[in-house]
Amino acid sequence: MPNQRETEPASTVFTFASRSDTNSSVRIKSEDLFQQKREIEIEHAGRIYRLKLTHSNKLILTA
Repeated sequence: MPNQRETEPASTVFTFASRSDTNSSVRIKSEDLFQQKREIEIEHAGRIYRLKLTHSNKLILTA
């Protein structure tokens, strides 16, 4: 049986500026990432990382 994360549709769409300048950075608001949650999972290079918003409004990233 799939868990809730597997069944939730990806509803956030991020719009990025042109990638012609490889030194430019992209800014994403944390509210857009978390979507009313306190923790999200980020998949990178085959690993899952957890980004957590603490009670003191700080971010913790763990592998």
